[in-house]
Amino acid sequence: MAEKKENKKSFEEALKKLEEASEKMKSENITLEEAIKNYEDGIKYYKECSEILKKADQRIETLSK
Repeated sequence: MAEKKENKKSFEEALKKLEEASEKMKSENITLEEAIKNYEDGIKYYKECSEILKKADQRIETLSK
C-alpha cells in the first residue's frame, strides 16, 4: 500500500508542475509541439490537483457529520 502512495504526487507538487507547464506555454520561443506537450502535461496535473482536492473535500465532509 505504501508503494501506491509513493507514486502519487502531493497537491503542492502537482500544483507546482501545473504552474511550470503554464509558464512554459507563455514563452514566445515555444514550438507548436512543445506547446501541445505542455498543454497535455498541464491537463494531467490539473486532473491530479482536482482529484486530491475532491478527496480532501470528501474527508472534510465525512468529518463534519
